Amino acid sequence: MNDAAKSLFPQQVPPPRWHHGESVGIAERSYAAHRVDNEDGSVTWWLLDETDLRLERERAALLTRMSNALMTSLNPERCMTVVAELAATHLADEALVIAPQSNHGHPVTRCLRGEAATYELQHIDVDEVVGLSEALRGFPPVPSRWIDPAVAPEWLAKDGVSIVVTPLPGHGVPAGALILVRRDKAFSEDEESFARLFASRAGVAMSAAHLFTQQAVITERLTRDLLPPTLRRYDRVELAGRYRAAADTERVGGDFYDVHELPGDDLFVVLGDVCGKGLDAAAQTGKVRTALHALLQVVTDHDQMLQALNQALLSSDQSRFITTVVGTVRPVDEGLRVTLTGGGHLPPLIVRAGGSVEVARTRGTLVGILPEITTTTDEVVLAPGDSCLLYTDGITEACGGPLGDEEFGEDRLRRALRFCGGMPAEALVEHVHMLAAQWVGAGVHDDMAVLAITAPRRRTS
Repeated sequence: MNDAAKSLFPQQVPPPRWHHGESVGIAERSYAAHRVDNEDGSVTWWLLDETDLRLERERAALLTRMSNALMTSLNPERCMTVVAELAATHLADEALVIAPQSNHGHPVTRCLRGEAATYELQHIDVDEVVGLSEALRGFPPVPSRWIDPAVAPEWLAKDGVSIVVTPLPGHGVPAGALILVRRDKAFSEDEESFARLFASRAGVAMSAAHLFTQQAVITERLTRDLLPPTLRRYDRVELAGRYRAAADTERVGGDFYDVHELPGDDLFVVLGDVCGKGLDAAAQTGKVRTALHALLQVVTDHDQMLQALNQALLSSDQSRFITTVVGTVRPVDEGLRVTLTGGGHLPPLIVRAGGSVEVARTRGTLVGILPEITTTTDEVVLAPGDSCLLYTDGITEACGGPLGDEEFGEDRLRRALRFCGGMPAEALVEHVHMLAAQWVGAGVHDDMAVLAITAPRRRTS
C-alpha cells in the first residue's frame, strides 16, 4: 500500500473482494475500484475518490427534480407549499417560506419533515431573526454560525440546533425568504451553498407565480370593463342582450352594446361592431363606449352624437372604423316609442306580436373612416308584445349549415323571427343566439351581439 492507502486503511486488511468498476464505501467516502492485472500474476487496485463528484451529481439530479416540482403550479400559495415541502424533505427538519408583507401580514408556509405544510398570514417581527429582514429585501444570507437558535422567537423554532436564513431572489424583486431549521446537527458550508442554489430556483418559481396571478387579476378587471353590461330590469321596458366572442378562448371582441338612463324614463341604447376582432378590437370597443358615454352628457341628438364620435375616431392614431345603431326608448301610452339612428350598421328588425317582421330604415355610413358621415333616423312604436332587435353581422354572416359554407343570412333570420312574435326580450335574444350557434356548429365565426327592446304585455285584471 502506498501512503494514501495506508492513510485510508490504518490496519492491515484482508485481500479485497471488489469488482472492477464498482463503487466502494470506506470511512464515509465513496471510491471507484479499478483492477490492474500485472505480468507477474499480481493484482493492483486503484481506488479513485469520487465522493465529491457523486455528491455533485446527486445534488444536480435533486435540483432538477426540485425545479420540475416547482414549476407545477402558478398559484402563489401552492408554490410556497411546494417550496416548503421540498426544503423540509431534502434540506432540513423544518422549513419556513415567508413572502413579503401584505396588508394583512406576512404569508408564511411552514413544513415539518414528513408532515403536510400549513399556510397562514402572520404578524411577525422580522427583526427578531438575524438576517431575515435583510433576506426579505434581497440582501445576501448571513452564515448560520451567526444565528443563535437559543434567542430565536417562539414562532420560529424552540429546539433548533442550527438555522439558515436565505433570500428567495425573484424577477428583479425579492420573492421572500427561506428559513431552514435542524435539530440534530449544524449546517456545513456545502449544505448552505446547496440551500442557496435551491433558493434561487424557488425564488424564480414564486416570483413567476406572483406575476402570473397579478397579471390574471389585472386582465380580469380590464376584461370585466370591456364586456357588455348586465342589463337591469325596468317597469315599462324589457331589455335583454347576448354576446359571444369570435374565439372560444377569448371573452372580449369588437362587438358591443350599452344601455344608459336618461332624464325621466327614457333610455339610450347603442349596439355596434368595431372593425376586426380579438383584444385590439376590444380595446377600441372600450374607447368607443367611453366616448359615447361622455358625449351623452352634453348631447342627446343622434346625428350630432355620431358626427362627434366620427371626428373623435378620425383624430385617433390607432382608430378602427365602426358600424353602430343608437336609439332612444321612451315609454308612451301606446307602449314604447323608439327612435333609431344608424351609422353603417345592419338595420334593426321590428318583431310584431302577431308575427310580422319589419325592417327599420337606418342605414347611414360607416363611422370613423370618412371626414363627413350621413345618418338615417327612423322612429317606430312598439305595442305591447312587440320587440325591436338590434344585432351584429356575426349573426347573419355566421357560416355553416348542412355543407358548412353557407351564411345564415338576413332572410333566414327574418323568417325565423316570424315565429317569435310576443316573446319576452330574454327569450328572443336567447333564441336568435341559439339559431346562429347551431348554424355555425363547431366552425369559425365572428363576434356576435344581440340586443332586444320589448314593450311588456299589459297585465289584465
